[in-house]
Parts: sequence; C-alpha cells; structure tokens
Amino acid sequence: MFQGFDDATVDFMWGIRFNNEKPWFEANKQAYLDHFYTPMRQLADEVYAHLSEKCPDYGLICRVSRIYRDARRLFGRGPYKDHLWFSVERPGGAWSVQPCFWFELGPEAWGYGLGYYSAQPVTMMKLRARMDANPAPMEKLTRSLNRQSEFQLEGEEYKKPRAQAPSPLLAPWYRKKNFSISHNEKLSEELFHRQLLDRLIQGYDFLAPYYSYFVTLEGDPDPREA
Repeated sequence: MFQGFDDATVDFMWGIRFNNEKPWFEANKQAYLDHFYTPMRQLADEVYAHLSEKCPDYGLICRVSRIYRDARRLFGRGPYKDHLWFSVERPGGAWSVQPCFWFELGPEAWGYGLGYYSAQPVTMMKLRARMDANPAPMEKLTRSLNRQSEFQLEGEEYKKPRAQAPSPLLAPWYRKKNFSISHNEKLSEELFHRQLLDRLIQGYDFLAPYYSYFVTLEGDPDPREA
C-alpha cells in the first residue's frame, strides 16, 4: 500500500543526478529500490486498480519506467535517469503513440495527466477531422477543462494551424502537433503522504472522459483516404 515517498527518495534523485555512474548506483541500489522504485510501484498499482475499474472496457495495462537509460541513446548522459514515471494505457502497439494516463517524479518537480508522448501526425489529423464533423463533444470537454485549474492543455504547436477550427473554443487543439492535459508543480509536502493517491485519483477521474474520446481515434477513418 502506498504511504508516500520520503526524504530518502529526494536524496537518491539528487544523488544519481550528480553521481550518474555505476559504482555510485550499485552502492545505493537498495535505497533506490526501497525509497524510489517500491513506492512508485505501489502508487502505480493502486492507480491502475482504480482506473481499471473505472474504464473496464479498455483492458488497461500499467508500466513503471526503468531507471536504466537505453545505452543506444545516452548522448553523453550517464546510464541512469534521475526521475521515474508510470503510465496506464491500452495494450498493443508502441506506448508512445497512444494516449495514456501518466505520473512522473523528478528531483525538482512532479506532474501527472493524460496525453501522448509522441502523437503520430495521422492521429492529430483524425482528431481534427472528428472535431470538424461533430464539434459539440470536444467543445463540451474543452469548456470543462477551461472551468477548472488543476490541468492545462500543453504541447508543441504548429507555427500555423493545419486547418481552421469550427469554433474559437477549439482553436487551441487545431494548433497542436502533440499534446498533454497536464499538472506540474515543484516538490511538495503532499508527495510524502498517502493523500497524493487521493489527489491523483480525483484528477484521473476528471480526465477519464477525455481518455474515452482520444483512445477511440485509432478506429476513425484516415482523412488522407477520404
């Protein structure tokens, strides 16, 4: 059962950032397992259980990131990450190109939300085509998003929109190359208590209708073939 992260979690994250080498990690591996990976796994498992019950039709799976960086993509960095994340998404295909619920913790900040790590261009084309054909559902979701303060629409944007939005309310979506509905903040006392789980569950419950909207985009017809 998740009871919160602790000071040793933060100490390890900063330690691996400034000592990103195998000898230091091996000497501190138990601290990593006890104070970083294990509570992250516990938090992920409880979030996953809740989302699986809330969204039973999608056969969701849960992934917790590894601390080891891909040796092919170090680009001069050390072999270890100084942050961990988990995601909950539908199985099948590359996780990076489908919508997922996510949580991430690093040495300076934490965040959570819903979105794509790297949405494919055709996915964004399908989103725009769906909004063109029937703007009302996304307008309803966007009004709900604009009325609250926990999450913000974020993501890389085109220099010029790929198409004219059917209403000013939907214009921000038409500018996105990729997106996440996210909350990010500095490390806070909340991380060290079980109340973090309560906040995440409340946030994910708010995001569940957005997930239901985005996860079905894959089945839409390819606009390029219309």
